[in-house]
Amino acid sequence: MLRVGLTGGIGSGKSTVAERFRELGAVVIDADLIAREVVAAGSPGLAAVRQRFGDAVIAPDGSLDRASLGAIVFADTQARKGLEAIAHPLIQARTAALMGAAAPHEIVVHDVPLLAELDLAAAYHLTVVVGADDDIRVARLTGGRGFTEADARARIAAQVGDQVRRAAADVWLDNNGTVHGLLGQVDALWQERMLGFNDNLMKGSATGGPETPALVPSQGGWPAAAVRLSGRVRQALGEQAVAVEHIGSTSVPGLPAMDVIDLQVGVRALTDAHGTAFISALADKGFPSSPESGSQEVLHGSADPGQIVRLYVREMDGPAWYTAILLRDWLRAEADERDAYGALKRRWAQSATTMTEYAALEGPWLEEAFARADAWAGQLLRKREAPPGWRGA
Repeated sequence: MLRVGLTGGIGSGKSTVAERFRELGAVVIDADLIAREVVAAGSPGLAAVRQRFGDAVIAPDGSLDRASLGAIVFADTQARKGLEAIAHPLIQARTAALMGAAAPHEIVVHDVPLLAELDLAAAYHLTVVVGADDDIRVARLTGGRGFTEADARARIAAQVGDQVRRAAADVWLDNNGTVHGLLGQVDALWQERMLGFNDNLMKGSATGGPETPALVPSQGGWPAAAVRLSGRVRQALGEQAVAVEHIGSTSVPGLPAMDVIDLQVGVRALTDAHGTAFISALADKGFPSSPESGSQEVLHGSADPGQIVRLYVREMDGPAWYTAILLRDWLRAEADERDAYGALKRRWAQSATTMTEYAALEGPWLEEAFARADAWAGQLLRKREAPPGWRGA
């Protein structure tokens, strides 16, 4: 079951996207609707709210007087925490029940307005954010939803900005244009990524890596993607993941690379990575195991056809762990080495027709580079400038 988190600021068009997903066949769970359901008239949730805050928050018809309750909780931090202590467990239980009721083959879209604010991206296989410029959102709110311009801008200002939402977004849907254009983006996402992602999850299959070398310029979004993916790994493995590091060419700013995110998961002992629970936890998060494991690592891929991932599980501070971190940090620190490596990568990509040929061209350079990087680390250690854990030459 593919679990998708959907969010966006007020006036962004998130509800339009949620409805389109429903039309396409997704099970859509609306967090705002659930928040209302758990304190509906006659519910245990409303009884608990009444007991905590008194009759003043109950309307004449027996429903919750949201305005009165809002006036209390927005002015009193302890009152707000009291409301959260009542509502959040009920919301979580109802959400879990709805997700559990979905069939294994279905795609679940969880519409969560505060997903970015609450840092919930790791809970989903994919996070989709609907975005639009502030002026366009103000025009929508004043034109169709009865807001004054001042109220609309105040509501927008009270929410997190696009920088925070973009950091949470695996997919950004631009809604500065027409509804038709927005729905076209949703349809393409569904057909080209979500259906394949869900199919891979059900089969336990990973998206294959590139068959031919295809370098692209360094992308500013790679580090943020690595942070999101690392969060999912940590949530899957808990304390078994001692560390998760972004490694490989996409971890070095300014270095051309294939669009593949390499992550390194540090474990206390490699035998941990062979456990059934360990493997299943990663697979459930979208990282199925790969048969290409070696003596020093266990390899996992990604079920997401929109982002190729190589996930290396290695013993902390073992030779393979150390080498990957060393090469990354050396290339980050030494711009001349990085640029020279980038030029060679472009040359190799032009002459190689397969990844095997590319690896054969790169191999000799890597051996020499590791020696130079190790000497560099040794110098830093002698100067006491190296990070803890580095061995150096």
